[in-house]
Amino acid sequence: MNLLLFAPGECTADGRLCLTDRRATHLRQVLQAKPGDEVQVGAIGGRLGRGTITAIDRRSAELLVTLSSPPPAKLPVTLLLALPRPKMLRRILRAAAESGAAEIHLLNSFRVEKSYWQTPVLAPATIRDYLLQGLEQARDTLLPPVHLHTRFKPFVEDQLPDLLAGRDALLAHPGDAPMAPTGLQRDTVLVVGPEGGFIPYEVEKLLAAGCRQVSLGPRILRVENAIAALLGRAV
Repeated sequence: MNLLLFAPGECTADGRLCLTDRRATHLRQVLQAKPGDEVQVGAIGGRLGRGTITAIDRRSAELLVTLSSPPPAKLPVTLLLALPRPKMLRRILRAAAESGAAEIHLLNSFRVEKSYWQTPVLAPATIRDYLLQGLEQARDTLLPPVHLHTRFKPFVEDQLPDLLAGRDALLAHPGDAPMAPTGLQRDTVLVVGPEGGFIPYEVEKLLAAGCRQVSLGPRILRVENAIAALLGRAV
């Protein structure tokens, strides 16, 4: 945990923060913090700063918080992903938040198993928890919004054109296509399919909606590795 995050309502008007959960345990057991020590803190959705530990014991930790700087800028990237299997989804949510993705859309596809939509990982509280883990790692406070789209065709026909308005849209799909660009300057939607890729019909619909097919080279990558590669090239 590189950043201790807290909800704005947890902190009093005079900057006092009392913790009794895993964050207090982390301070005590991992950081071996003691009164007078300082740690980096951030208000979820707000600013970054320092927290001075004023008291700590086996049950709680108290800090005096001062917030002074804005969070790092997000990448100009919206991720549009075919819903991955739950174990992979956990890692992708953490990595997307850690990398600075501005927004995430999870989409149905022919090769997405119906059971994936029933996973507890898609519960709003669980999604939030994995995103927060990514923010703690990256020292960020801004949660990327996550949207769920359970029907492919209605989304691509009715909602995707609005999402793409004024943005570039890159569809990472195996085939004869230019390499994905680096150093993105414009707002960009990165589209990644499921394991096995989008079926031809889906590729055609995405291209017709305004996406441009790009490649990550001759190797076929796992979804999470493809996302990592695309986000890495976006910087």
